[in-house]
Amino acid sequence: MSYLSLKDINKIYQGNVQAVFDFSIEVKEGEFIVLVGPSGCGKSTVLRMIAGLEEISSGNMLLDGDRINNLAPSDRKVAMVFQDYALYGNMTVYQNIGFSLTIQGTNSDLIHERVMDVSEIVELRDYLNRYPKALSGGQRQRVAMGRSLAKHAKLLLMDEPLSNLDAKLRQQTRMEFSMMHQRLRPTIVYVTHDQIEAMTLATRIVVMNEGRIQQVGSPYDIYHYPANMFTASFIGMPPINMVRGYTKGAAFQVSNQVGGEAFRCDLPANLGKVSGTYGEGGIVIGIRPENIKVLQDGELPGDGDFELSAKVETLELLGAEYYAGLSVGGSLLTGRIPSREKITVGQKLRLTSSIHKTHFFDEKTGMRLGAKAVEYVG
Repeated sequence: MSYLSLKDINKIYQGNVQAVFDFSIEVKEGEFIVLVGPSGCGKSTVLRMIAGLEEISSGNMLLDGDRINNLAPSDRKVAMVFQDYALYGNMTVYQNIGFSLTIQGTNSDLIHERVMDVSEIVELRDYLNRYPKALSGGQRQRVAMGRSLAKHAKLLLMDEPLSNLDAKLRQQTRMEFSMMHQRLRPTIVYVTHDQIEAMTLATRIVVMNEGRIQQVGSPYDIYHYPANMFTASFIGMPPINMVRGYTKGAAFQVSNQVGGEAFRCDLPANLGKVSGTYGEGGIVIGIRPENIKVLQDGELPGDGDFELSAKVETLELLGAEYYAGLSVGGSLLTGRIPSREKITVGQKLRLTSSIHKTHFFDEKTGMRLGAKAVEYVG
């Protein structure tokens, strides 16, 4: 049975401006659900509707079996952690964590017990007498988290809680969130535009664009089996390479802009039946940068691999690897090349990639072709 159920949720503002379209998801107790997508895609609006801060235009929302559409935020038994912490500067960490219990008239002994328990979980036991101004950004966010946990809320909502932190602190706090979820198993709905947060924190990801769900799945499935071109392009850094071409027989081909054939690869067996449909174009392949490999002199592509000829246009050294800009038949692709490979700008390379790790999309609909157009080989 679902713990949180959202069925055909819509949000329409004045002027018939629709922000969310038919949003439906079933969340199990203890799941860490991450809503991810570009700015303005509707993810924060969904979160605010769950919290009761935005009215639902239509649809049904149930929490632990109870319909909560018309309940006030204070009656929904949810807690929300905001981007800006929302701490009281004139209160200590102890008072901030216990504040929601205080205003509910909870017994002082119980408040103390919960604050001490929670402060241990969020590793703030030594900071209980400090004020927020004496804390780092990560510590302040943990105070906000502790305040939510102290309420024993049924559902924890988090709206881009790490966006105000620097990169190093964001990584550290992300790990703390993950460990906390493993220990306590609270049910969390988390909003972010950061795909790294989504991939590292979520048990399931909800990818959104323009108010609509694009795909729901585990981080592994979202990355390796994207449902459409948007999901494939949005998830992954650097982004997936998209190359337009056409089919000829049982092969996918790309023409060189200066004439001739840039490269070709065989279509997977489960796509053989589409070959006639895209003889004049409209088919797009997606190749992840990490799946582009350099062939050494005399080396041949492996079974199921295809070969590409490229010229190195740009190189960005990131320590263990290069991000290489590769010109292939007039298209500029990105490859993640190990830095042990001695390559230079202007160099011509023989490259290879696997057909089993290549995605095929219909350019018009944006949808991936085939029930499992890629069989990922780890």
